[in-house]
Amino acid sequence: MHDNLAGRAGYWSARHWKTALFGAILATALATFAGGAVGLNVLGDSDTGSGETARAEKLLSQGNFKSPATESVLVQPRDAAVTIQSDSFRAAIATVVQAVSQQPVVRNVRSPLEAPRGLVSKDGRSALVQFDIVGKADDAKGKIQPVLDAVAGAQRGTPAYRIEEFGLASANHELQHVFDRDFQRAEFTSLPLTLVILLLAFGALVAAAVPVILAFLSVLGAIGIFALVSQLFAGASFVNSVILLIGMAVGVDYSLFYLLREREERRRGRDLDDALHTAAGTSGQAVLISGLTVLVAMAGMLFAGNKIFTSMGLATMVVVAIAIMASLTALPAVLHKLGDRVDKGRVPLVGRRRGESRAWHFVLTRVLARPWLAAFLATAALVAAALPVFTLHTKLPSFTDLPKNLAIVKTFDRITAAFPGSPSPAAVVVKAPDVTAPSVQRAIERLKERALASKQMNPPVTTRVSPDRTLAVVDIPLAGPGDNSVSFNALKTLRRDVLPATVGKVAGVDYAVTGVTAATYDFNKQMKQRMPIVFAFVLGLAFVLLLLTFRSIVIPIKAIILNLLSVGAAYGLLVLVFQHTWAQGILDFRSNGAIASWLPLFLFVILFGLSMDYHVFILSRVKELVDAGERTEDAVLHGITRTAGAITSAAAVMVAVFAIFATLSTIDMKQMGLGLAVAILVDATIVRAVLLPAAMKLLGEWNWYLPRWLEWLPSLGPVEGATPEGEAPTAPALDPGA
Repeated sequence: MHDNLAGRAGYWSARHWKTALFGAILATALATFAGGAVGLNVLGDSDTGSGETARAEKLLSQGNFKSPATESVLVQPRDAAVTIQSDSFRAAIATVVQAVSQQPVVRNVRSPLEAPRGLVSKDGRSALVQFDIVGKADDAKGKIQPVLDAVAGAQRGTPAYRIEEFGLASANHELQHVFDRDFQRAEFTSLPLTLVILLLAFGALVAAAVPVILAFLSVLGAIGIFALVSQLFAGASFVNSVILLIGMAVGVDYSLFYLLREREERRRGRDLDDALHTAAGTSGQAVLISGLTVLVAMAGMLFAGNKIFTSMGLATMVVVAIAIMASLTALPAVLHKLGDRVDKGRVPLVGRRRGESRAWHFVLTRVLARPWLAAFLATAALVAAALPVFTLHTKLPSFTDLPKNLAIVKTFDRITAAFPGSPSPAAVVVKAPDVTAPSVQRAIERLKERALASKQMNPPVTTRVSPDRTLAVVDIPLAGPGDNSVSFNALKTLRRDVLPATVGKVAGVDYAVTGVTAATYDFNKQMKQRMPIVFAFVLGLAFVLLLLTFRSIVIPIKAIILNLLSVGAAYGLLVLVFQHTWAQGILDFRSNGAIASWLPLFLFVILFGLSMDYHVFILSRVKELVDAGERTEDAVLHGITRTAGAITSAAAVMVAVFAIFATLSTIDMKQMGLGLAVAILVDATIVRAVLLPAAMKLLGEWNWYLPRWLEWLPSLGPVEGATPEGEAPTAPALDPGA
């Protein structure tokens, strides 16, 4: 029973349970300590660009141009009759100028009283005081609090006026508090919720606690290790939350599959050692194979061409790898030590899970009796759910998509209304041996003139020059809110028409456009280009892995088709919910008519990997029964009903944890949470309970077809050396004193 890798690992861990268990605890403690000592190296805002945006940021970094964070303070009278000509209005502006000028981190204060062009609205009822924060823009978030306090003090002293600050630094500062609060709530809710579900699954406190504790230790270890990895490959600021999300899901799943099989073997009368060996050689190897499939899927993010995806890919790969190792080593050590005491702490009114699932048996017997009808209805339902994907529209979430009750969002809306385009100007980076040379300066002046003449760009157009005079940054506000077709068309005009006709004609000059609008546009474009590469990599390696696991060419093709149907249905349901308005009141969001640009690729790799967990686990049990002599139809019925408890419990954990993220504040987190929860629910019910068994019944023995010319392939099968059910295994006895 222990002649495959997982079986050998389980056998060794049981024999050396102290080494395996305390070694795992020590490794986790060391990783956590080391990671905490170095801290997470977080990606800067300038590290996440795509396309021309990335090139612009590279020009800035090559020239060591410390682009400061620009902040704006909106000054508006609460009395609609008051305009900029009023003495009180001008006094309020002077108060703000004085308040921000006194802050050590503030430089280059621009007052609408001295340079009104672009800083006073057309109706004269709104004014902007602008200034820069010293240092690099990426570091400004940590310096902004004293400035916010000064602006708040000006507001308290001038109650007749609305005085509010907005900029990337102040926005990121406030949003970080929102994100931290949301994720802390998600983290603290997911653990007890998972424990409750597992209590219902096992009916015993100890059995329920083991998967949760091991999964949480895996998460802690992964966070520590990734902090070390981030010193070479910086991570996104939210990467620890992604580690928690994925780590708890797969960690609990793997322990659950393993533990339920061990308990099942004990109920069948096998002694503790034999039950553990059977679980290790069957469910343990299935965990290994499904975990490798998840790793393959997560690795797809490395091909997205963006550092955010690279960090998420590496982080999820780290936590999945640790969860696999914990399930194959620490878990059998714990089970060997606990023995039947794992059933301690029985919960009243919650019965033991025994034998085959009656509910699933009821469904499966009817599916297998009419496989053509079941397959048609299930496929039709999934295709119908996926149809809205053809209207999928993506964009990067912006300030307009944040909850409207946030103060920073209200300020953004007011500034955008009074000064269209000014909160997020396009930044034209111009590089030359000397940007102050007459030819370059004339070109920049023509750039400003043509930009404003296009009517797609607005004043004020400002220019900043690096100390060594090799770089100039021209800030040009674009029409529109920054993330719709109006702004994108303005960006295209700037890039394709205005720039080539001005600075592009000067010899020795290089240029590129960055900014919020440019970043969104370039990110969307890059995702569309990279998606086929990611799909090909994930599907190709998953095919090879399943081919080697089940030694069948039919199984991997069928698995890929079923998983794509599941992912497609999730995409379609996301479009139905979030690109329309009917669910706004239910999920507490305001539709922006789009799905977050990063989500389709992220959902694909995550869902494909997690769906494979169930697929490999079920098919491993079915193949085990087929190898033991059962007909495929009988093996499907018995294999699925016997794994139903694990699948149902694992799916319930995932759906519950993912659904928590659908309650967070930001629309992209809501989309991610709902997309993952719905997809797992669909996959664990329609796909695994209806479409998979129906397809296997229709294919019959063709399920296991392998062309002769592929017979030379090695096998990774989870049931190598497995003992047919009903026979007693002959594993070597363990040393009772070990």
